[in-house]
Amino acid sequence: FGALYNKYHGETERNLRESLQTAEVLSPCVLWLDEIEKGLATGHDDSGTAKRVLGSLLTWMAERRAQVFLVATANEVSELPPELIRKGRFDEIFFVDLPPPPSRAEIFAIHLRKRGLKPERMNLAELVALTDGFSGAEIEQAIVSSLYAAHALGEEVDQKHIAAELRKTRPLSVIMAERVAALRAWARERTVPAE
Repeated sequence: FGALYNKYHGETERNLRESLQTAEVLSPCVLWLDEIEKGLATGHDDSGTAKRVLGSLLTWMAERRAQVFLVATANEVSELPPELIRKGRFDEIFFVDLPPPPSRAEIFAIHLRKRGLKPERMNLAELVALTDGFSGAEIEQAIVSSLYAAHALGEEVDQKHIAAELRKTRPLSVIMAERVAALRAWARERTVPAE
């Protein structure tokens, strides 16, 4: 969403209008606004651009007639303006928490296959047990790191390489435990679990 921003006055708003018009022309469709908070962050020196972008987006959301299903993601929900997340703007607000064990097993299988490795040759239950509190991206990175580690040793990657990388990894849920706990507490009463 932040990619719409332009340094020239009025260009950002024009970019937003053109993007929304394109979505309407393509309807029915899904319009995905990734990391929406980055596009709506107000800076002290943006000459009100972020407020105008928000106003234009809210107007479009209220008045659109085309079948455009709007989906937005946010990493920092606290940075979203209240008028954007009030009831009626979005049909629902979902919270995507860290993946539970069955989802982590699927994530392992996906990323192992993606790199030409066979999940059935691994003890996925052991790997899943080592990844409590891991995100999908952290699992993927441990697999990638294990490929490099095995290559450096002149070995084929196997369970021990992946497990070693997982043990070295401190997931964000540990590094930023307080923020993760605060986000979960915020989401508990305000959102629908996505899992």
